[in-house]
Amino acid sequence: MMKSWIVRLRQGKRTLPVLDRLPATPERYRGLPVLDPGKCRGGCDAGIAACPTGAISRGPAGIRIDLGRCLFCGECETACPDGAVRFTNDPRMAARRREDLLLDGREMRLAEAIGAESRRLFGRSLKLRQVSAGGCNGCEVEVNVLNTVVFDLGRFGIQFVASPRHADGLLVTGGITRNMATALRKTWDAVPEPRLVVAVGACAISGGPYAGHPEQMDGAASLLPVDLFVPGCPPHPLGILDGLLRLLGKLQETERHPAPRP
Repeated sequence: MMKSWIVRLRQGKRTLPVLDRLPATPERYRGLPVLDPGKCRGGCDAGIAACPTGAISRGPAGIRIDLGRCLFCGECETACPDGAVRFTNDPRMAARRREDLLLDGREMRLAEAIGAESRRLFGRSLKLRQVSAGGCNGCEVEVNVLNTVVFDLGRFGIQFVASPRHADGLLVTGGITRNMATALRKTWDAVPEPRLVVAVGACAISGGPYAGHPEQMDGAASLLPVDLFVPGCPPHPLGILDGLLRLLGKLQETERHPAPRP
């Protein structure tokens, strides 16, 4: 017993504080990409060609990256000769609308809170049924980590439950294979209204590297009304937690990512 207490004292407090200030992430972690179209001198075709999922394209304002399709492999940053693309180690990328995941050099619009009535219902107690609908287990592992002492998801009133009939919504991972489409729909139908859907990871948002394959559905939005998109391959647990807290209005809704300096 004394040995256990000594170990606890040596370890100290492991639980992260409330995310009003972003904890440090490793330098090698690839988070929010920053685009600087002003640096693009026509060599960005190399970066576009290097992307395995077609997440980078040319938009009206120059180069554009779709976070919903991005695998954060870093190939575009390596291939771009002009340095117009670089990855930061910021995990905060969750958005309410799919179009908010399209970056073109302007500041990103982070997820806003649900309506006042929904916050009254879910703000203090949100139960989610997690559904792996054809994932590689990468996103599922990161979701599982949220239940550990480090992140302690339960202190915010958010918990995962075993039955959709006990849930307030679904947290979906994976590209929604055709074999899982019916199961996902039946799980959704079993959740009592009002209800939410959270799509976690590139596969659940767009199909990821399998987008366009005839045996999968190109993301949860093809079947369900998604309320929160959390990009990544896989997303960092901090990114998932940040998105959920913003959805419930527990973080500043007005906080935005700064636009890159010219």
